Amino acid sequence: QVQLVESGGGLVQTGGSLRLSCAASGRTFSSYTMGWFRRAPGKEREFVAGISRSGDITYYADSVKGRFTISRDNAQNTVYLQMNSLKPEDTAVYYCAAVPWQYSGVVRAPSTYRYWGQGTQVTVSS
Repeated sequence: QVQLVESGGGLVQTGGSLRLSCAASGRTFSSYTMGWFRRAPGKEREFVAGISRSGDITYYADSVKGRFTISRDNAQNTVYLQMNSLKPEDTAVYYCAAVPWQYSGVVRAPSTYRYWGQGTQVTVSS
């Protein structure tokens, strides 16, 4: 069982930055592939970014590529999402997710993830 707790959301102006953190419980964090997802009002949940178990492979949605950076610190059981050049369309509740994964690489399908955090609100004002 893994518990995930996100933090770092808030209100920011267009062009601003935020850094989201997701702290995980447990002693096997390095065996989990991690992902960030978001859900905007009236829209379905969408993949934002993912990172492999060791952190050597990352993948981003086209909408955030070049602006967001996912990283992880396995010693601290934490995954991060650095968000720069934020736009109003980035407004959403952001969730981190984890799945034990025996392969390298990134998982993009939300249905594959086993554990989810409670979410943190990000609001970008125009």
